[in-house]
Amino acid sequence: MNARRQACAACYPRSTLPARHHAKDMETTEAANAPQPDGDADDAPASRDRSGIQSIEVGSHLLVALTRAMRAMALGDLARAAGMHPSKAHRYLVSLQRVGAVSQDPLTGRYELGPFALRLGLASLNRREAITLARPLLGGLRDQTGHTIGIAVWSDRGPTVVHWEKAGGAPGVNLRIGDVIPMLNSATGRLFGAYLPIEQTLPLVERELHERAADDLPGLPRSLTDYYRLCEEIRTEGASWVSGSLLPGVSALSLPVFGMRGQLALVLIALNLHPLFHAQRGGELEATLRAFVTRLSTLLQTPPPARTKASGRREKPAR
Repeated sequence: MNARRQACAACYPRSTLPARHHAKDMETTEAANAPQPDGDADDAPASRDRSGIQSIEVGSHLLVALTRAMRAMALGDLARAAGMHPSKAHRYLVSLQRVGAVSQDPLTGRYELGPFALRLGLASLNRREAITLARPLLGGLRDQTGHTIGIAVWSDRGPTVVHWEKAGGAPGVNLRIGDVIPMLNSATGRLFGAYLPIEQTLPLVERELHERAADDLPGLPRSLTDYYRLCEEIRTEGASWVSGSLLPGVSALSLPVFGMRGQLALVLIALNLHPLFHAQRGGELEATLRAFVTRLSTLLQTPPPARTKASGRREKPAR
């Protein structure tokens, strides 16, 4: 049979080989012989034992760079961060824009993560067990307290809002799903800073300290020493309060929800316009919220019931 195939290959030029031979040959050599956009080293196949679409891997470098930058970037800066030439980066960005993974500001020309990237990230976050358990319960808590209730989790960009149940009569409460909450002047950001490992939060805290050096918000930490002193107070109280420092005229209270091994799983947020929000320490609202997070933490820390073996029947051994 092999001799017959060799004779067949010798009789037919490459372009006129029967389709079944040509297709099989293309299938095994496509990854190795695919044309490279610029001949860059990073376009070479990364592995000989597993084929893939190399252009997707190269384009992902731009998405990683945008995620790490935390802000919109000029083409030259983005290309350098992704380790590629600007002309090559531009070609990839055109395609990423077409699928919504990247967007470009028409005035500044800077690039940012697009709507599809946001939906993709939120879809991943929403699959977390803590969010799945918490979301159906938030509407009842909103009705019980009369305040807007939300949850936030930690993402690569920082504290990220993943669900809101908005109370009526609170037009000033205008956070959106997917919003990234600051570390220094929000109850939620401070709570994450209090309970997460320092290596996760330090880059964001240092950046905000630099950017907000001239801000005159009340209670805003001015140094790492001030910030971590505040975090120690939050750990002592087990909750974080702010009033007017994140949204004008809006007060908020955030509490931690813990999952397996006692790790912070998410943060519960309650907020409302200041005249309507009575969240004094030790008050009724705090007691209600603490009871809720205790219940949710217990649900997350309870292992699922063990699966029982089917009785009365035994599987036949495989032959």
